[in-house]
Amino acid sequence: MPAYWVARAKVNDPVEYAKYAQRVPAILAKYGARVLARGGRYQVLEGPGKFKRFVVIEFPTIEQGVACFNSREYKEAAAFRRRNNVGENELVMVEAAEAAPK
Repeated sequence: MPAYWVARAKVNDPVEYAKYAQRVPAILAKYGARVLARGGRYQVLEGPGKFKRFVVIEFPTIEQGVACFNSREYKEAAAFRRRNNVGENELVMVEAAEAAPK
């Protein structure tokens, strides 16, 4: 069943954050991920306005999404992002709901 990596991000250093963002697509590809939304227009409907970037990535399963997050490659990319407070992320994995019976 598909699962979604949902991230809220605050970019503190756009130049250095872009270096992190350039690493991620190749990592995601190894886990069969598909980016559904990245950046772009948004409107906060409820909650803090701290985050200014939103990302939604689909994985074939929740296990593949978690494995991607826990991979050596992603850990290295995330460590780069965290270094010197380049950006702050909140990230969750959520499994798709089963289709309602007809």
